[in-house]
Amino acid sequence: MFTGIVTDIGRVRSVRQTDRDRRYEVETVWDTASIDLGASISHAGCCLTVTEKGEGWFAVEVSGETLSKTKLGDWAENTRVNLERAARLGDELGGHIVSGHVDGLGEVVSITPEGGSHRIVIEAPAPLHRFIAPKGSITVDGVSLTVNGVQERRFDLNIIPHTWDATTLGGLTVGDKVNLEIDMLARYLARWQETA
Repeated sequence: MFTGIVTDIGRVRSVRQTDRDRRYEVETVWDTASIDLGASISHAGCCLTVTEKGEGWFAVEVSGETLSKTKLGDWAENTRVNLERAARLGDELGGHIVSGHVDGLGEVVSITPEGGSHRIVIEAPAPLHRFIAPKGSITVDGVSLTVNGVQERRFDLNIIPHTWDATTLGGLTVGDKVNLEIDMLARYLARWQETA
């Protein structure tokens, strides 16, 4: 589990295709001696397992399924990546409960400066848009955010300067794809309604 609070922007330093999967090496400022092999780390909102590590870097392997359902298939050398280590019992829950399972890809429709902040409008795929509500939580590329408003398949977010600078959101442009994870509570409420 994660909280959607990014603690490092990593950089893809190596990409290698294996028989069915893809191997990425990611540079980080974290002390990699404190990262166990087999540890779960959120990469732009996608939970991946550490399979190898060295000083200042670690490796993950990504399945074909994940590559096809997330933006990870577009990663190349020097891609910047929002990173978050798994939450531990007793950690501060600064964002919201995030599973690290990407539900779908959204597309950035517009980015507008508003004071010191930026308003980003994203179009969600159907039927995922039904689970996005005003003032609800959503994870965009691994970042826990509050939805401002919703209009049909589009929703907008207000990105404060700290989040703009401390995550990869500040590098987004119109037309970019983003990993989306809906709020876990919304997912279970919808399922409950389907079976009730």
